[in-house]
Amino acid sequence: MTGVRKAVLAYSGGLDTSVILKWLEEVYGCEVVTFTADLGQGEELEPARAKAEQLGVHEIHIEDLRETFVRDYVFPMFRANAVYEGEYLLGTSIARPLIARRLVDIARATGADAIAHGATGKGNDQVRFELAAYALAPDIRVIAPWREWDLNSRERLLAYAESHGIPIEKKADGGSPYSMDANLLHISYEGGELEDPDTTPDEAMWLWSVAPEEAPDEPQTVEIAFEDGDPVAVDGEALSPARLLSRLNALGGHHGIGRLDIVENRYVGMKSRGCYETPGGTILLKAHRAIESLTLDREAAHLKDELMPRYAELIYNGYWWSPEREMLQALIDRSQAGVSGVVRLKLFKGAVAVVGRRSPYSLFDTAVASFEDDQGAYNQQDAEGFIRLNALRLRTAGRRHAFDGS
Repeated sequence: MTGVRKAVLAYSGGLDTSVILKWLEEVYGCEVVTFTADLGQGEELEPARAKAEQLGVHEIHIEDLRETFVRDYVFPMFRANAVYEGEYLLGTSIARPLIARRLVDIARATGADAIAHGATGKGNDQVRFELAAYALAPDIRVIAPWREWDLNSRERLLAYAESHGIPIEKKADGGSPYSMDANLLHISYEGGELEDPDTTPDEAMWLWSVAPEEAPDEPQTVEIAFEDGDPVAVDGEALSPARLLSRLNALGGHHGIGRLDIVENRYVGMKSRGCYETPGGTILLKAHRAIESLTLDREAAHLKDELMPRYAELIYNGYWWSPEREMLQALIDRSQAGVSGVVRLKLFKGAVAVVGRRSPYSLFDTAVASFEDDQGAYNQQDAEGFIRLNALRLRTAGRRHAFDGS
């Protein structure tokens, strides 16, 4: 194949992307630039640099994007309270637009005319990477080896690696039986025994959290402070976005919070079973909804809830860089002015409960809401006319049904 001079590869240093690196050089005859992102996956990334150097790569990019990831992607998403299909907090989905953004940026900076990724032809990630790339660089070429080659098994990948002198580090324990993806928001598990949706995951699979029944027998109270919709402090300590999410991950994992086992509908058309750990995100979602309940106007809150499934679906399907997502984001961000204050939560045995909330912008009026004498703040007799007006259409329909016997 021809027509590609230089390609930027999303590179992890593992078997798949190391094979892709050599395959690109062999099949496309192009120079390969590698890009490795630190999104808080908890792995040392310098081995990826050493591996790329060993494979003859001259341009190697390794970037710490943890703060950018949480500040510019995770937090905007949480302003919307985004949840896909009622449960999934979009931990993998929200990382892809940032990786694609940097692939395109590096391609422009290095004069590359293509980008490449290691997502399979059956998953959502290929769609997310490529929709983002085409939105940001309409003329970029995207190479997806898993849709082109015949190296569609681990045995074939290993054979290719051996024949091309690609070093493969074999873990003493054989490695994880699952396909995993981790960043500061979550860790996901797919494949292996999880492909049977009726198989209970082995307890040893979960890496970030203790089992709820093994969590501490005493609850822990935590306070999260918000400013204009974003969390800024935990228990009175101001923290950067990445440090704050890391703190919540540790707290949540300690108390067995954030485990999820679901069958979801992939954008490419199939159902997929996945398990997720999102301890900090689970706490954060509960806290954000609590501060909104105190500070957000009723109709604004209800409109956000109506739009949220659409917004979440856009992120899940890979449309972060679409005009419709940006339009929704503008509306969501506008709603967050004054969504500020402190939420107090109790963490216990896998559960998160709100036990208090306060805000200088609270719309909660005790004089109106109290069941005691409201001293004229709310005239209860006004409710009669309100009810009769809203019942007018119901009474009209009721009379018609009574007349025609239906």
